[in-house]
Parts: sequence; structure tokens; C-alpha cells
Amino acid sequence: MRRLFYKGILADTIEIGGADAHHLMHVMRAKPGQEVIVVDDENQVARMEMTAFTSDTVTMKLVERLDADTESPIRLVLAVCLLKADKMDFVVQKAVELGVNCIVPVASHNCVVRYDSKKAAQRQQRWQKIADEAAKQCGRTALVEVRPIESLQKFLCHAWYEDDMDSEFLFCYENEQNVSVRECLQRTTSERYLLLIGPEGGFTLEEAEAVIKAGGQSVTLGPRILRAETAAIAGLSIVQFEKGDLGS
Repeated sequence: MRRLFYKGILADTIEIGGADAHHLMHVMRAKPGQEVIVVDDENQVARMEMTAFTSDTVTMKLVERLDADTESPIRLVLAVCLLKADKMDFVVQKAVELGVNCIVPVASHNCVVRYDSKKAAQRQQRWQKIADEAAKQCGRTALVEVRPIESLQKFLCHAWYEDDMDSEFLFCYENEQNVSVRECLQRTTSERYLLLIGPEGGFTLEEAEAVIKAGGQSVTLGPRILRAETAAIAGLSIVQFEKGDLGS
């Protein structure tokens, strides 16, 4: 059943507009009496019946409220250095499926791709659209924010992951040989995890030192060298398996 995210609070009757209404009317060819799943801004979920259509809106009535929270018990942020377009698209989609709450695209020294300000904004919008569609497809009860692209230096200066919530900053580093991500996870009880993944060309020594200085715990994902997109999916899967709800 089609899933929509509603900007507001679910009521007995709601009105859907914008791209979702267009998709229902012109792509799905929806008719009165058909039902969809709707999630509101407070993560409430309900089965709604479409009752009326205008040129740009769809009116729905409440059929049944559902107890269907699919969010992970942990907060999980993925910071991933820019990859080639198709690989970045893939990582964004799969990260949403694996339960991340936020994705931060990061520009580092060895990134293969470079964007000017206009192209960077277009890419961020594209990745947000991919994230939104992935959230609908996999049954999330919350949308995932894809932040604008920022430099590694700027990312490390942010305090947005250092508020009152206990956090663990995991830095997947190809030169780390001693501390595994699993070992690090087993000795922490944090509520939120920040996972940093490097670009195809890896991190420079100076960048690695800066990340560690900023509080990142360097960890290894194993003895084999992983492609950046593989490392992102593997790292997220391990965190969700050890601390979240993957496999539960």
C-alpha cells in the first residue's frame, strides 16, 4: 500500500497537495475509495481512504490508526565523503533502508567529484528526493534529512552531534588495524552513533589526524579493503545489528 508523509497532524479528514497529490492522481490514477498509509509529523501512522479530488489536492478520511513505529531505538547519523553520482545515490537509498536519521555529504581532499555551489544544491535536492522515496518504500515512520554538502573541516567544527544526547563518533579508517567497529560498539552504551566514511581515495594523514582530534574513534571494518559504498553499508549494518534493531 502506498505510503505518504503528511506535513501536519493526522485528523479525521486531511488534504494532501503538491507532488504526492500529483502522483496519486496522475501516476497511480487513484480513485475514491482507495486507501493509502499516511505518516504525520509526530510519526503517527494511519490507514486513510481517498474521498475527493480537485485539480491539485486529494481529500482523505481516517479509516484506522496503526501502531506501526518502524524507527530504530538508536539515533544514527551517516557522514559520507562524496562518491561518484550513482554510488552516492545507492548509499543514500540503502542508508535510509538501514535506519539512519540523517545523512551528511562531506567533501574531502581525495573526493573524485567536485561540485560548484549550483551543482551542489542540485545534488542535495536529488539525494533528498531519493531519501524520501526510500523512506516510503521501506515503511519508515520518519523522513531522513540529507544535509547540504560541506567540507570535512567545516563538518568537524560542528557541534550538532555534541548536544545533551550521549554520542559515539566512529571513524572508519583504512589504516586502523587494532580496534574493530564491533569491539568499539560493545564497550559503549551511547544513544546516538555518528559514522564517518571516506571517499574512494581514502583520507589523507592530515585529515585522519583532524578527525581523531575532533573526537572520532578510528575503527576497522575488517582485514579486506572495502569500496567506499560497501564500507558505508557494512558499517551501518554492524551498528544497527549491535545497537539497533537489525535482525531483531
